[in-house]
Amino acid sequence: MSEIPVLPVVVIGAGPQGLAAAAHLTERGVDAVVVERGASAGAAVSEWGHVRLFSGWPELTDAAARRLLEPTGWTAPASGYPTGAEWVSEYLAPLADTLGDRVLYGTTVTGIARQGRDKVVASGRKAQPFVVHTVDQDGRDGRILASSVIDATGTWSLPNPAGADGYPAVGETAAADRISYRIPDDVSDLAGTHVVVVGAGHSATHTVLRLSELARRAPGIRVTWLLRRGSATNVFGGGVGDELPERAALGSRARKVIEAGVVEVVTGFRVAEFHQDDGALTVIAENGQEISGVARVFALTGFRPDTSILREVRIDLDGSLDAVAGIASEIDPNIHSCGSVGATGARQLTQPEQGLFIVGAKSYGRAPTFLALTGYEQVRSVAAHLAGDPEAADRNELVLPDTGVCGGAGEFDAEGASCCGAPSVLQIGSRPVSV
Repeated sequence: MSEIPVLPVVVIGAGPQGLAAAAHLTERGVDAVVVERGASAGAAVSEWGHVRLFSGWPELTDAAARRLLEPTGWTAPASGYPTGAEWVSEYLAPLADTLGDRVLYGTTVTGIARQGRDKVVASGRKAQPFVVHTVDQDGRDGRILASSVIDATGTWSLPNPAGADGYPAVGETAAADRISYRIPDDVSDLAGTHVVVVGAGHSATHTVLRLSELARRAPGIRVTWLLRRGSATNVFGGGVGDELPERAALGSRARKVIEAGVVEVVTGFRVAEFHQDDGALTVIAENGQEISGVARVFALTGFRPDTSILREVRIDLDGSLDAVAGIASEIDPNIHSCGSVGATGARQLTQPEQGLFIVGAKSYGRAPTFLALTGYEQVRSVAAHLAGDPEAADRNELVLPDTGVCGGAGEFDAEGASCCGAPSVLQIGSRPVSV
């Protein structure tokens, strides 16, 4: 009688969380296959490789990954704040190399299903393996059978639009050649122009500071920063209450360029329309306010998950955040804003489709409260669960410093509204916000 083959766990995405998941599974003797659509590990991170992270090296590497790498002679960087490119070259690429042929590059996952069952069919569903549908770089379709699936595809591929209601503003698609949804690298070609930045997060802050540096070198550039909220308070971060010094410095620098008049801040501006005229854009708010003569717009309003590959499996996502329902109440920025976001693991990430897990930034949906270490704790717990170690899966091994950072709580329309008072004491495992 022939033995039934043991199917691998398929991990989708060779980014920080996907590779860490593979490291934990490998350490536990569980066969793992990582499917990556890019040509190399950390392909999405490489797209913002020019940006320096505000998390230090000790917070950017996973414990199981370090244990896997150290026998190769690799040494974990002990200090410093890498750029995205350095994170890839000094950690993610070596980790992927060590995982070897467990990582399959140039392969895009187009869907996940149960073998022989569409989403509607309940009979015998749990007994069937997963089928991961793929297409390679030559356009050839493929299928990988899996015992379980870990979706670590992130949110990078689906940035939010500039339009304040969640849809592209009128004229936004037509003006696509003048609107970017990424942090710029070289901005020298914008000297002498009027540039608008939309958004209040760290990506927007990075961009504003990059443009302000150009303004000092090449006077004549005009930088307008549009914020949807009635106050600019939240963009300055936690200050002395933030135990991530580089993040605190980011907010402090933003405050200085605003106070120096290098950047004009317009609050309560919710983009409704883009109008093109004579080679320039006019940005129009819902209340009729206009910002005219704009050469370039950087719309940095966050990201959202692409769930199209999950349409034939049974998932439970929060209706507001598009986050995994089991963690939504713990990460909702309308509630958790000053550092009260806790660690989440396999128990909270469990889906109605047994054996399917959504991890990393994608598990947080639209919530802007994700950090690499949070994701590493998630995949450690999920790997323990899949390896049959419930005690380890339920254990919380994440301890993080205070943030002092305010997120979305407070009145949306109120001028001067802020959720911040004195820096709060976080629960074990809390720490929101990442680049």
